Amino acid sequence: MSRRTALSWNTSRRLTPANLPTTLESGSTPGQSEVPAVRFSANGLTTLRWDLLQDVGGCHDLGISSIGLWRPKVLEFGEERAIELLNDAALDVSSLSWIGGFTGTNGHGFRDSIWDAREAIRFAGKVGADTVVVLSGSRGSHTLNHARRLLLEALRELADDAESAGVDLALQPMHPMFASDWTFLKSLDEAVDILAMTGHQRVKLAFDTYHLWREPDLLSRLPELVPLLGIVQVSDWREPTRSRQDRLVPGDGVIPLAEIFESLIRGGYQGHFDLQVWSDDTWGEDYLELLRRARDQFESLLPHLPTAAD
Repeated sequence: MSRRTALSWNTSRRLTPANLPTTLESGSTPGQSEVPAVRFSANGLTTLRWDLLQDVGGCHDLGISSIGLWRPKVLEFGEERAIELLNDAALDVSSLSWIGGFTGTNGHGFRDSIWDAREAIRFAGKVGADTVVVLSGSRGSHTLNHARRLLLEALRELADDAESAGVDLALQPMHPMFASDWTFLKSLDEAVDILAMTGHQRVKLAFDTYHLWREPDLLSRLPELVPLLGIVQVSDWREPTRSRQDRLVPGDGVIPLAEIFESLIRGGYQGHFDLQVWSDDTWGEDYLELLRRARDQFESLLPHLPTAAD
């Protein structure tokens, strides 16, 4: 758990709600087509060098009305101060990342991981977060069946906590190139099987375009997955990729994001699209310009759907 430090903050500062609309419209005349309403959020992992106050201020300055929280920043800032800051800013919280490590491969025991997860869920409820992202922990020396049992036991214990807090737990599978450090779930099917075995309405799926864009028959499967989705995490893939921290802003890479977004939206997805660009390159950029460019390019990838008048 991150060391908590006191940061200077003027508590008299009050941030007003973002002044740009959440609905992104194409400007088409009625009876033609329009870009549907979506919820775009900026995750604190994208702006890694900023602290929480800067993350909130950046979203406010750019009219981004939702934020994804990175827990180390919250803990560094202080949870109670973070609650006050987020309430003053009137930002929607798309997600809190992350809880998990239930297999013990991150150096913490199962009960310690459960305690930490409950603390995160409690905080997420206080700031009105939609989801808390869950990473199981890697398989390590466990058999696959034992790793699954540990994850299922954790999710079943925590699901009622999530229900009480009014948040969803979003279980995240990862591309095999990255999963060894984070999770033993390496495909959509593996994660969906865990959701089915957990059998709780608060346990859902975190769909990361970067990790899952190569899943077989993805576009045709997405509409049926929509009811299971807690959050969609967005970034693009460089080809060839150079490292584990080499994601791109949406639209700069090879992922068919426009098709993925259209399939999700036509399938009825109404949750957040959370910008998560892990990149040694972009972490060194001007973050206001980075977020502005990412938001604009995200908008350009959204589908133009027939209006109700049509």
